[in-house]
Amino acid sequence: MSVYHAGSRAVQDLAGVRDRADHVGRSLTPDIKPVAAAFLELQPLLVVGAADPATGRVWASPVTGAPGFVRAAGPRRMSVTGGPPPADPLAAALTAPGIPVGTIALDPRTRRRMRLNGRLRPTPRGFAVAAEQVFANCPKYIQRRETCERVQDRVPGTPRPLTALGDEQAALVAAADTFFLATVHTDGADASHRGGNPGFVRVVSPRELAWPDYPGNAMFRSLGNLHTDPRAGLLFLDWTTGTTLQLTGSARTGFGAGGERTVRFTVTGGVHTPAALPLRWSAPGYSPANPDIPR
Repeated sequence: MSVYHAGSRAVQDLAGVRDRADHVGRSLTPDIKPVAAAFLELQPLLVVGAADPATGRVWASPVTGAPGFVRAAGPRRMSVTGGPPPADPLAAALTAPGIPVGTIALDPRTRRRMRLNGRLRPTPRGFAVAAEQVFANCPKYIQRRETCERVQDRVPGTPRPLTALGDEQAALVAAADTFFLATVHTDGADASHRGGNPGFVRVVSPRELAWPDYPGNAMFRSLGNLHTDPRAGLLFLDWTTGTTLQLTGSARTGFGAGGERTVRFTVTGGVHTPAALPLRWSAPGYSPANPDIPR
């Protein structure tokens, strides 16, 4: 049985990479191997992507804690202590048994990332995910940040709902070298990472963003999901101040004559939260894989 659904297959065929995708797809497994379990227990940040059953909107939400708050609780089960704050747009959804979730743990200190997708089960201390697909990605487009510290006295600001980007949100997006993308399909969800030099995400208008889809692992899980279901959620964060910008909306992919791909995202809602995360990372060392930004 293929690890890919029809949407991913369609995009793989458009890009002419089906054979490569088949090769890479062999790495997908429901098992959390010991090296993956050890990686999880070192992380202070987990990003969760899902569709809110109450609204149908897709969001990407950050969850933080002291290392060990995310751990493997068995060969096919990830346990998370805590969750997003009550005001987070996914807070209620992450108490719903059985919803599909995608998660990604990304460590800028080592330029490693791990993705785990499955079904959520609430627990007395947070939630667990029954793993269906576990896989790592290469370090491409991950900016190195040497250190991370927990800022004990940081107080989160009041979340600000929005329907379009103002100047402050547009500036955060324009300065971003990283964001997280949540997508869904008929029977699952996925959370992934996008990275590049600052400016790789363009604010086309207060309600539209665009970014190039750089060459990756050829699986096209995110773009495959968008091919069949355009709903998406984005998470931008300020790695110094902990400020977050969560956007929900729809996305579409355009294919150029030379094979280049551009994703355009239409904003239908969002939440901007100053100092949302208690983490402060050091300045980035940009990935050598990042393409130059045309000026």
